[in-house]
Amino acid sequence: MTFHREETAQIPESDLEGMSLDTLAVRAGQLRTAQLEHSDAIFPTSSFVYASAAQAAARFGGEEPGNIYSRFTNPTVQAFEGRIAAMEGGERAVATSSGMAAILSTCMALLKAGDHVICSRGVFGTTNVLFQKYMAKFGVETSFVSLTDAQEWAGAMRPNTRMLFVETPSNPLCEVADMAALAKLAHENSALFVVDNCFCTPVLQRPLEHGADIVIHSATKYLDGQGRCVGGVVVGPTKLMDEVYGFLRSAGPTMSPFNAWVFHKGLETLPIRMRAHCDNALELAVWLEQQPAVERVYYAGLQSHPQHELAKKQQKGFGGVLSFCLKGGREEAWKFIDATRMISITANLGDVKTTITHPATTTHGRLSPEDKSRAGITENLLRVSVGIEAVEDLKTDLYRGFQELQNASNT
Repeated sequence: MTFHREETAQIPESDLEGMSLDTLAVRAGQLRTAQLEHSDAIFPTSSFVYASAAQAAARFGGEEPGNIYSRFTNPTVQAFEGRIAAMEGGERAVATSSGMAAILSTCMALLKAGDHVICSRGVFGTTNVLFQKYMAKFGVETSFVSLTDAQEWAGAMRPNTRMLFVETPSNPLCEVADMAALAKLAHENSALFVVDNCFCTPVLQRPLEHGADIVIHSATKYLDGQGRCVGGVVVGPTKLMDEVYGFLRSAGPTMSPFNAWVFHKGLETLPIRMRAHCDNALELAVWLEQQPAVERVYYAGLQSHPQHELAKKQQKGFGGVLSFCLKGGREEAWKFIDATRMISITANLGDVKTTITHPATTTHGRLSPEDKSRAGITENLLRVSVGIEAVEDLKTDLYRGFQELQNASNT
């Protein structure tokens, strides 16, 4: 029996020229099929069929556009890529299997043996390991400098420097880089300026507008927002993204169609979620500063933060991640964490559920003691990814930690 697809009317693509980011988050990158679905379709298929052998040859040879194999062409993944590219203001995006795969793909595509990278010390611990241990095996040397010290960046420049890499705000101390100044330094020395925008997302800052060449995300975090899937994405000009795409096609650190669909839907609520995260985090940071057991709070929204004014200039909000140092060391930090009864003890961030972790033994646990010290990762440091629960309930749960420390000091 032969089945015939019903002919359907064609609906023109949405005209999104000049639309706001909030609208792009909901509407950009939608690829309707002939079924004219309102919600986005998902294509869980490994391969695609062709009308003829000649068409297959044309597709594989690059003479005709179209899907070939889901390692590098899948409609669901392309829909997600189109939406995040529109939100970041970039020409093209390339989705990857994880945030670390996004960084690796960028480096493997755009660097070669003999090149030099300057990276800020204030990056995710695994990013540090990737540059320091694994990229070094391929002949790429990395110098680590203070995120906020312009003289260190300038002093580290070499004739073979090809990339400046930052995460701003930084993980976990929430330091803020002067993106325009670093972009100027990079471009004066024929280097690329790459920004990990995981903490802010395009809702709060768009690094390409401040001179960045490439923006990277761990989509696992805020882009999803509910801790469901692992993925990453690289955004930038088509010329550079073609190289990243070429590496992805050959090496295969690919985002699955299902994960892409989850991230694509997550972007629809990203603007409203980020505003809620920011509101809660700021109120919690102010409250933490008032607690006697706290030595210091790291959050760019506080007047006490050394880059507060820079953050106000570059960002539309201060994000949902904060860190604070307790009076004491690891023992006190662990007791505080264990006393909580609602907040999730996990190293993930960017979730609607608030999470807490001890960076020195989790996210930055693989760093040497010397590297931890240089990065400011102390034993009394705690990182909180503030969710969207009622902020008074978050205070209640964190107060259990302070009570535990008070009880311990009285015994």
